[in-house]
Amino acid sequence: MKKYIIISLITLSLAGCKKELEVVNPNVITTETFWKNDADFQSALAATYKVFRDVNNGYWGVRGVELTNGRGDDFFIRNDVQALYQLSTFTNTPSTGTPSSIFQGAYTGIFRANQIIENAQTAPISEESKKQYTAEAQFIRALNYFHLAINFGNVPIITTVPTDKSQYFQPSSPEAQVWQQIISDFTAAKEGLPESYDEKWVGRATKGAAIGYLGKAYLYNERWADAENEFKLLMSAPFQYDLRPNFADNFRPEFDNNEESVFEIQLQNVGGVQPWAGENANEALGVTTAQEFAPTEVAGWFEVSPTDTMFVEFEKEKTITGDYDPRMYASIVWDYPGAMYYNRPFKEFKLVFGYQSMIRKYQNWWNDNEQPNGNYISEINEKAMRFADVLLMYAEALTMQGKVVEATAPVNRVRDRANLAELPATYSQDEMMAEIRHQRMIELFREGHRFYDLKRWGLLEQEIKNSDKVGREFFDPARHAYFPIPQNELNTNPNIEQNPGW
Repeated sequence: MKKYIIISLITLSLAGCKKELEVVNPNVITTETFWKNDADFQSALAATYKVFRDVNNGYWGVRGVELTNGRGDDFFIRNDVQALYQLSTFTNTPSTGTPSSIFQGAYTGIFRANQIIENAQTAPISEESKKQYTAEAQFIRALNYFHLAINFGNVPIITTVPTDKSQYFQPSSPEAQVWQQIISDFTAAKEGLPESYDEKWVGRATKGAAIGYLGKAYLYNERWADAENEFKLLMSAPFQYDLRPNFADNFRPEFDNNEESVFEIQLQNVGGVQPWAGENANEALGVTTAQEFAPTEVAGWFEVSPTDTMFVEFEKEKTITGDYDPRMYASIVWDYPGAMYYNRPFKEFKLVFGYQSMIRKYQNWWNDNEQPNGNYISEINEKAMRFADVLLMYAEALTMQGKVVEATAPVNRVRDRANLAELPATYSQDEMMAEIRHQRMIELFREGHRFYDLKRWGLLEQEIKNSDKVGREFFDPARHAYFPIPQNELNTNPNIEQNPGW
């Protein structure tokens, strides 16, 4: 059975009492009455983690999943929600809503993390608690800045809680400085976080998660040796990460938080009954992403589709027994003999976009529809980082240093699970990188990596324009490698600058 951090929402924009009254209202949470014990900090951390799955503003909420996947050559979003269609077809503007929401959500998480870091230093709690809560908040802050860096580039760096109006409007910092902050925070989190927690705290950031993301930050900055050193730590004791034998298990709720999980976003059909309610008592702790992606025949909104570019990539190599890659069966569904989807023959579904497959990964496709509990809430945790991702990033860091033979083993671990023939130890650097790019595309489909991989490889323009993605003709590498700074932020903050090309 899944266990979770139960999210207790609190208002973290805490205000002090007016001095002239010199009276404390016992019914109001203030900075004077909060931050007094471990329970306060645990509640604050829960509310800070919670932003990651917020329905509109969360990076792994519905809109965040659509944003991170929607621009890749493997994914298409239809024209139901204007903002989503715009970002998927490269017709977005600074006023497009979804990127603006993700920008806001990241800074909400950063603000809450800053509050925890600052108040932990003076709170009447143990030194051990201060260290852990600070490290946990630094991890969350770093992860939010990671998302800002890869999506927006130059953004304000805010590491303290503003105390007066003059501190509200911070200028943009160069992306290189944002990366410095990210690396600094992940490094600090790595030193302060525990290797594991009691079962009741599953889902909180661990030392392994900090190491994984620190390695990823180095990888994105082409610091190959540093990335190698971090990823290598996760390959042996005290860490026990491994690949789940059955790839598809990673996307079923009963196998959440398994041995392949480095960091994942906890989802459950508890709390309120309204996933769109916002931060109040009616808010559910699950998401409606699966319902939005499901076809109309099973109570879905059918917002998205895999492209045939993705389908062809899956078809490139059969298993050693001559079958399709098992990751293809687990990730998408198409018209193969005996294909079932939501307990119906696949032939009963209408392909409305002209592409030949539908998404299976992260869908509750073994049920009759996407309302198994009388609502649209899915409980499948979003896997922010899996060990398979770490293995492929490790192999890339090795390959880019010319250590191609060493890279063969981690790539073969991913291939072995998919029942593919092992690679020989004779690949050139170019051949190995081509294999890593191929494996990342099919292993990590629908997990929000493809667009960002293409960008850091310098292949965005080539792969987008050579795909069958709707809107590919509008892609402009000078504009679309990053989102514009949201117009509402420009209207509010006189010190922030728009990104080049916008």
